[in-house]
Amino acid sequence: MQLAQAKAIVTGGASGLGHAVAQHIVANGGKVALFDVNEEKGHVAAKELGDAARFFKTDVTSEDGVTANVAAARDAMGGLNVVMNCAGILGAGRVLGKEGPMPLKNFAGTVMVNLIGSFNVAKAGAALMQSNEPGEDGERGVIVNTASVAAYEGQIGQAAYSASKGGVVGMTLPMARELARFGIRVMTIAPGIFWTPMVDGMPPQVQESLSASIPFPSRLGKPEEFAATVAFILTNRYLNGEIIRLDGAV
Repeated sequence: MQLAQAKAIVTGGASGLGHAVAQHIVANGGKVALFDVNEEKGHVAAKELGDAARFFKTDVTSEDGVTANVAAARDAMGGLNVVMNCAGILGAGRVLGKEGPMPLKNFAGTVMVNLIGSFNVAKAGAALMQSNEPGEDGERGVIVNTASVAAYEGQIGQAAYSASKGGVVGMTLPMARELARFGIRVMTIAPGIFWTPMVDGMPPQVQESLSASIPFPSRLGKPEEFAATVAFILTNRYLNGEIIRLDGAV
């Protein structure tokens, strides 16, 4: 599809990578529905994007809430052909920390948002996209998930996060194969370390250390580079069932 044809739900769309994707789509003539739990940031982000954007306060782990908001977003945009899953949490913590073993609710909570939340929005979006009129090659929609390089090379303190992102990687191909009969593609991006609000809050020396750990270019990724990768996926129909690492060879 062309970006001007995109009618996209973007989870985590109020800030960071999700907001960069929304900005890119709107700048190229598409429409977006921002899903985020942060109501204040969500309304501000949608207002900045103008008439092509709507905000829906959304907990991606709520099945009924997501189903209702996905339908409302489709109605608001006059259609739905893209789901961009960017909502996520770090869930950092050691299996055996200073205060004892990690509480199971911490591990489960990370998996609930990052993995189950992604699946929840994807399946609700696919349920509506299957009824779209087919475009070129019979395409009816695209689902793009966000994993992480931690799915492959998790560090100490990332057991929960890596497990959740590994699950996103693992569901990409079977979901793509299943939804192929409806003309819905499924792709995943596994970003490295990007400039996000989370990184902005880190001390300068930590930011410099992170940048130095990246082979080339030796810097953190820019949100607009992530957005450009999403745009490439949306416009290249032969990309399906794959994970793209976007990490400067980290």
